[in-house]
Amino acid sequence: MNEFLQFLNEPIAQRSVWACATIGFANGFVSALVVLKRSSLQIGTLSCALLPGIALAILLFGFMQMSILIGAVMAAMLIGLGSLFVSRTSRLDHDTALSILHTTAFAAGYIILVRLGLQQKIDDWLFGSIMSMSDTDLVTAYVISAVAVLSITALKRPLLIYLFDAQVASTLGIPSRLFSYGIFALIILVLVSSLQAVGAFLTLGLLVAPAATVYLLTDKASWLFWGGGLIGGLGSLLAFCISFPLGWHLGATIILVLGAFFILAYIFSPKYGLLKRLIR
Repeated sequence: MNEFLQFLNEPIAQRSVWACATIGFANGFVSALVVLKRSSLQIGTLSCALLPGIALAILLFGFMQMSILIGAVMAAMLIGLGSLFVSRTSRLDHDTALSILHTTAFAAGYIILVRLGLQQKIDDWLFGSIMSMSDTDLVTAYVISAVAVLSITALKRPLLIYLFDAQVASTLGIPSRLFSYGIFALIILVLVSSLQAVGAFLTLGLLVAPAATVYLLTDKASWLFWGGGLIGGLGSLLAFCISFPLGWHLGATIILVLGAFFILAYIFSPKYGLLKRLIR
């Protein structure tokens, strides 16, 4: 315990605590969009589409943080929109087209990064490393988190109407198509901001589990945002406290803790829990 308290006095530990709280809260807040839109599998696919964008950006412009950020965002958006185009111009459904494009792009990105001698960085991008986040990574995460939370808060009412019924939203004058692209872009930005923290493979858990847990506890959709944010932030901080004494990987511990919260809600939810249904 004393060793952990001494570690908390270190600047790297304090930076990591702030990163856990901020990224966990923002992802949990945005996870409400993913759950209400029922797009978790598509978002999981797009999270792996970040790697080829990073690879291409490094290949063309060198190892610069801004080019890596832009490359990751562009790759996810191109693969997402490209899969939609393929599904509309062929016999394939959207999920099939998305699976083909993202796995092909991921394979190409992996080969490029290995050829560039960035094997260690590949591990960080795939599984995350909060401790090694640079100042640029932290600033990017803070800015994107603030933009995401403030934007959703300001537009929560029309967002909820659109998410429940896009046709009704259109009749009320809500720009449904603009909201669709806006939600997609916002989720992609949050994915990118979490890349260095929990990695492409684990970020889906951070973007789904918090709101999914709240969804089992309440019928009020508006509670998914702040409830998801609190679970994401507190779960990330708890994972930080657990991972140090146990020597566990921090990114993986965050997802493990959030998964444990979900399982507890699934079993013990007063209204929708498994235990409640078995007792009836």
